[in-house]
Amino acid sequence: MPAKKLKEFLDANGIKYVTIAHSVAYTAQEIASIAHIPGKELAKTVMVKLDGKMAMAVLPASHIVDLDLLREAAGVDDIQLAQEYEFKSLFPDCETGAMPPFGNLYGLPVFAAKVLREDDEIAFSAGSHKELIRVKYADFERLVQPTVVALAAQHVTAGA
Repeated sequence: MPAKKLKEFLDANGIKYVTIAHSVAYTAQEIASIAHIPGKELAKTVMVKLDGKMAMAVLPASHIVDLDLLREAAGVDDIQLAQEYEFKSLFPDCETGAMPPFGNLYGLPVFAAKVLREDDEIAFSAGSHKELIRVKYADFERLVQPTVVALAAQHVTAGA
C-alpha cells in the first residue's frame, strides 16, 4: 500500500493515479525493468545536502545527478549526496530509499530534472520497495511545485 501520507494527499487533491505492484527491487533501473517502465519515465529520488540542508533531487532512473549543475541551479556553495542514515528518520512512513518525490509532504525542497517534462506521466516509489505510483507529470509539478532545473546527465551503461 502506498505511503499513507502520499495516498491521502493525492486523494484529497483529486489526482488520478495508478498503483503498480512489483517484486522487491532496490535500484531504480531494476525497478524500471521489473515494472516494464522505460527508465526515463521512472522518477527516482536522490537525497542531497545543499549547504548542509537536506533536499530531494528528482530525475529519471536512466540518468545520474550532475552535482555541479544542481549546485549551480540551487545557488549553494556545497553539495553532497546524503547517506541513508542522515535522512531515514525524515520519512517514517516509508522504507529507507523508497520515499516518493513529494518533499512538500516532508518539509523538504524538491529539485526536478527538466527532462521529466518530456513525458506525460511519471512513475515513482510509493514508499516501499515493491510498489510504484504513476501520475501525470503536470499533476506532480502542480502539487509539489519543485524547482525545475537541468540537474541530470544521461547515464550510459556498458554495451549501450
